Amino acid sequence: MTENNQEPQVDETGENLATESNDPSIRIAELEAELAEAQASVLYVKADGENIRRRALDDIEKARKFALEKFSNELLAVKDSLDAALLIEATDAQSYKDGVQITANQLSSVFDKFNIAEVNPVGEKFDPNKHQAISMLDSDQEPNTVITVLQKGYTLNERVLRPALVMVSKAK
Repeated sequence: MTENNQEPQVDETGENLATESNDPSIRIAELEAELAEAQASVLYVKADGENIRRRALDDIEKARKFALEKFSNELLAVKDSLDAALLIEATDAQSYKDGVQITANQLSSVFDKFNIAEVNPVGEKFDPNKHQAISMLDSDQEPNTVITVLQKGYTLNERVLRPALVMVSKAK
């Protein structure tokens, strides 16, 4: 018993719950409140991080899905030109040739706009990173020089999309 004839208050562990400022139970309550606040803060940060991750994944998926949208829109003009050429009833070969030339110019313009470059390596040294040799021929040129291009290659931002199919000179 205390001097005031009151029994001290105790918690479930049997510790005294006195109201003094140095009382450990008050300190425990304060620490529990801080812990609850820290736990709530951790949950908030965790949820916020999960939302950021989910938004980033959505952005990546949209970028992948619509990456070719601008390029595709530019190609539609080329397609329209080809369709228009097929509707022409005149059988003049020159008009067809002119239409094909206009369409080829449109396609070249699209390629330029999107950094697609043509690889036409006639006279260059054979480079296996940019060329695919189909055969080797006897030639007066230096060995391993491209002498004929069977199919042009293309690069996108200096990265090979398709290697050029070539014939290469061989040593005599």
